[in-house]
Amino acid sequence: MSYYGNPGRGGGGGGHHHHHHHRDRDTTPNTPINNTSEEDAAQDAAERNLFRRCIDYHTPATIDITNRLYTKACRTSHVRNLPYLQPHSSYLRHMGMPLGTVGAPNPSMAYVTYLAHVTRAKNSTPVTCLSWTPGGRRLLTGNQEGEFTLWDGITFSFELIMSAHDTSFRSMAWSHNRNYLLTSDAGGNIKYWSPSIAPVQSIDSHAGNAIHAMSFSPNDTKFVSCGDDATLRIWDWATHSEERVLEGHGWDVKTCQWHPRSSLIGSGSKDNLIKLWDPRTGNCLSTLYGHKNTVTKIAWNDNGNWLVTASRDQLIKLYDIRAMKELVSLKGHHKEVTSIAWHPLFESVLASGGMDGTLLFWNLGGKGSDEPVTRVPYAHDMAIWDMQWHPAGHMLATGSNDRQTKFWARNRLGSSAGLQQDAMDEKDDEVQTAEIELGNHVGIVIGRRGATIISMQRATGTKMYVDQVRRVLLIQGTERQIDTVKKRVGALLDRVTNEERRDNNTFPSM
Repeated sequence: MSYYGNPGRGGGGGGHHHHHHHRDRDTTPNTPINNTSEEDAAQDAAERNLFRRCIDYHTPATIDITNRLYTKACRTSHVRNLPYLQPHSSYLRHMGMPLGTVGAPNPSMAYVTYLAHVTRAKNSTPVTCLSWTPGGRRLLTGNQEGEFTLWDGITFSFELIMSAHDTSFRSMAWSHNRNYLLTSDAGGNIKYWSPSIAPVQSIDSHAGNAIHAMSFSPNDTKFVSCGDDATLRIWDWATHSEERVLEGHGWDVKTCQWHPRSSLIGSGSKDNLIKLWDPRTGNCLSTLYGHKNTVTKIAWNDNGNWLVTASRDQLIKLYDIRAMKELVSLKGHHKEVTSIAWHPLFESVLASGGMDGTLLFWNLGGKGSDEPVTRVPYAHDMAIWDMQWHPAGHMLATGSNDRQTKFWARNRLGSSAGLQQDAMDEKDDEVQTAEIELGNHVGIVIGRRGATIISMQRATGTKMYVDQVRRVLLIQGTERQIDTVKKRVGALLDRVTNEERRDNNTFPSM
């Protein structure tokens, strides 16, 4: 199967080509062939050993289990001792690996805190929305320039970039039958795409305002869009025509989602309100007044009873729609909440991302808690604008304002990668301030677009600020953190001064 093949090697063709090449070279007289053939051999060896990191969810273990028959040892079974087929494949993921629950800091399968891959696209811009293709073979991301980027979902390699919208992407939504993709942009344009990402249709709407979210009705015949003109609009999918305008919000509508099974639409707005609408009449059925700031995202749980809402007031609230009451209010983000996503298999598991790049995992429901189960403090350097679980539930993709898309997977057994236990233990240490003289090297410490100082803050967990007038770096953190920063900045400055010295020696001043 191709999954176990070597993604780094381009088939056998390359090899043959080399050999003809050598033969031609050997026949020409007086050519120094020695070193080149050695280089080629080294290159071949490197290619042979090149394994890209990948998260392969078609694992041999799973295939082995599914192919195995077992005997049911059950008294109530009418036919005893006959082989039974394994349970349906979606239950296999619930089977922990042996020792899976022993000694691991975070043993569950649902909380994916291990950073499997970071994509680095050239000349990239902030990622505003993303979506797995049906089946999860690829991840589609939309960026601020209005470009689609396709990433492979197993080896994470870059596949394609294409221009889709004239302005920044705002949202993506697949139809339930997976036959069409809708995208919207900051200029009020909606586009239909086929699964092969070929454009089908384009509509301009919402008076040229940004369209922040779109969602299909359960039977895919209609969809709803919401935007900065304070309205929601219901569209007939087949005729591309607007059927109804839902008015009632007092400001930009930032998020909307059609109920997974009923004729009901939820929306959240900059007027701090969450409204529930009847799409057939266009009436507002109910208003929820839980948040004290802009509602940034809402999401229906697949059970159809729970609505989760995220806001700039740093809270996530869970409503039970049957009783119209708030079940729980989740405090865990220290900045506004910018994205949320329900787990596709575990009904009560939720992931959320914040303006400061923090990624949190929650477990709600029966034995759930209103504390995050686990957190990845510096998942991104900036706001996580969008996140989506892989349909198989083994991986989460996040897209951020820091121009990166990241793939999160579950930890290896016993590993606490990505959880930053040390940073948590140091909380009690008192925070101090210190400063480092920078002299002429202010720019180098800040780095291009502030990248150096941002990554240094993230790696050390400190707060830093460059005072450009006094030419010093101010640091705020615990003693241990400040030592680390001093070492790093010292090393950086040494490197730079050494390079300058070397350059001055090679080019004597005239």
